[in-house]
Amino acid sequence: MSDQHDPAPYDALLLLSFGGPEGPDDVVPFLENVTRGRGIPKERLKEVGQHYFLFGGVSPINDQNRALLDALRADFARAGLDLPVHWGNRNWAPYLTDTLREMVMDGRRRIAVLTTSAYASYSGCRQYRENLADALAALEAEGLPLPRVDKLRHYFNHPGFVRPMVEGVLASLAELDESVRAGAHLAFTTHSIPDSAADTSGPVTEHGDGGAYVKQHLDVARLVVDAVRAETGVSHPWRLVYQSRSGAPHIPWLEPDICDHLEELHAAGAPAAVMVPIGFVSDHMEVLYDLDTEATAKAKELGLPVRRSATVGADPRFAAAVRDLLLERAATERGLRVERCALGALGASHDLCPVGCCPARAERPAAAGADSPYA
Repeated sequence: MSDQHDPAPYDALLLLSFGGPEGPDDVVPFLENVTRGRGIPKERLKEVGQHYFLFGGVSPINDQNRALLDALRADFARAGLDLPVHWGNRNWAPYLTDTLREMVMDGRRRIAVLTTSAYASYSGCRQYRENLADALAALEAEGLPLPRVDKLRHYFNHPGFVRPMVEGVLASLAELDESVRAGAHLAFTTHSIPDSAADTSGPVTEHGDGGAYVKQHLDVARLVVDAVRAETGVSHPWRLVYQSRSGAPHIPWLEPDICDHLEELHAAGAPAAVMVPIGFVSDHMEVLYDLDTEATAKAKELGLPVRRSATVGADPRFAAAVRDLLLERAATERGLRVERCALGALGASHDLCPVGCCPARAERPAAAGADSPYA
């Protein structure tokens, strides 16, 4: 096997995701997992769970992860890459600790980890590293040998992530009536997080004024806008907006909300809008409800033509990008110099999260970083 296609030292890939309920009886227990330690009453969780009950109590995220698993395995097979791909979740079955235990018992000792979050933030990176540390601590308590886990770098600006989004925007624009298409605004959406979490996202050198979280999203939005302009000859007005806020009203979170933004566009006379969920890897519940249901209803109320472009999901180009990230990191771990694939102004992200990167809300160990207690 050539150096360019050698996964060594890795002997497995772990897809690490959020998880979601797969039936009505799962909804409240799932939300209890998500909110554990916050003291939220069960009755309040039932209210929050109404979004899931609207869709039969089923989140699409698990099926979407299964599709991504299939795409990764198919891509690896086509490339002649003999590497098993496993899947574990933070908040629902298959749980991360159970998956890691199975991998260790199968003899896996060096595991590359792909999270279904492309950007830097506490909840999108550091918290997953904390989950990995918790799982490793559980295996250690059971007397099992501990694998080394390495989280693959942020992939927000990898061509295999960006290009499918560009094509999604082009397809959505084509669905709009020709009379409003050229003037359509692009609303790039991502998960709102507290201002304090945004400001401290990424390495310490990037903290302040939205931190790496906002910078990375803006960079991707510009890449998409530029690509759409290059292919259509039209420069569409655009803005980065937010959705899915869940915090206390008195705590500042990133704004504007997508529904407020649609109202602003309508008041300003915008003829149409395309909602572009660049912050999400797949069409999970927050896309399905907050955009396809709530925001689309707001646009209909306003009489504003709107479309929602596709997320990357299990696109074969994304699967190929994951393979690229894996082989890039493997070569780096073997001491080779590799060309890192990245678009835009920010360049390729770090392999190892430095100390102070996306700091925790409370002091907790985190694996796969410079501050990891697990070598």
